Amino acid sequence: MHNTASPANVIVITGASDGIGAEMARQLARQHGKSLGLVLAARTASTLQTVAAQCEALGAQCLVVPTDVSVQAQCQALIASAVERFGRIDGLINNAGISAQALFTQVRAEDLGWYEQLMRINLWGSVWCTHAALPHLHNSRGRIVAVSSLAGLIGVPGRTAYSASKFAMTGFFEALRAELVGAGVSVTTAYPGVVLTNIRSHGLNAAGQAAGSSGLKEDKAMGVEECASLILRGMQQREREVVMTAPGKIGRFLKLIWPATVERMALNALKDDVKPR
Repeated sequence: MHNTASPANVIVITGASDGIGAEMARQLARQHGKSLGLVLAARTASTLQTVAAQCEALGAQCLVVPTDVSVQAQCQALIASAVERFGRIDGLINNAGISAQALFTQVRAEDLGWYEQLMRINLWGSVWCTHAALPHLHNSRGRIVAVSSLAGLIGVPGRTAYSASKFAMTGFFEALRAELVGAGVSVTTAYPGVVLTNIRSHGLNAAGQAAGSSGLKEDKAMGVEECASLILRGMQQREREVVMTAPGKIGRFLKLIWPATVERMALNALKDDVKPR
């Protein structure tokens, strides 16, 4: 059953079926209860329904919209469905993404197509959703969040495709932020490091198939609850950027002075068995 009162705050979250996206939805529902409308998007309807039920139990009104963000028409339909149901959009969290682990020299020419598909999901899905939502965010003087990665600030060996897509997100949303200063629409780019989510095992290998594991060391990985909380705090406070780890903050500035040192830091983040020889 749905609440009949219109929510005061409507947030669209892509990649909301598990991991960071699902946790952000739960935390928002816990914080705002009946005043919140959540629009949950991902490819799998059944897992979205599970997250929606958890959020509705906390009082939020939820709309589930199965969406493949690599298809522009589905991104547009997602935003249209949100506005049809709730009449407004106050926030858009571009969280949908896919990872990949492969040394560039291991990728065959005939398999390079998955580089393009990764870009469609990580970059273009965010661009298309943002473009469709922007008129409504103008009306509400709302908030945009782009969930990038530390790999979008510092190139990570074995993450050429992933880093390319996240660097592209960084550039797009940085430019958009400047364009929207006078409109009252904030743009927050989040840069998680290694987070304990299923994206690690769902990422692609050199052949563009599910890798089943991560090539990164995970002994200091951040919990998904902490990561989601930091992103939401950044959105609420309309921060420009959320860089989550001390090594990430240090590495970003060292890159300007001692880039070779930062490259070694990035290489050391890889497990020994996946490092280039």
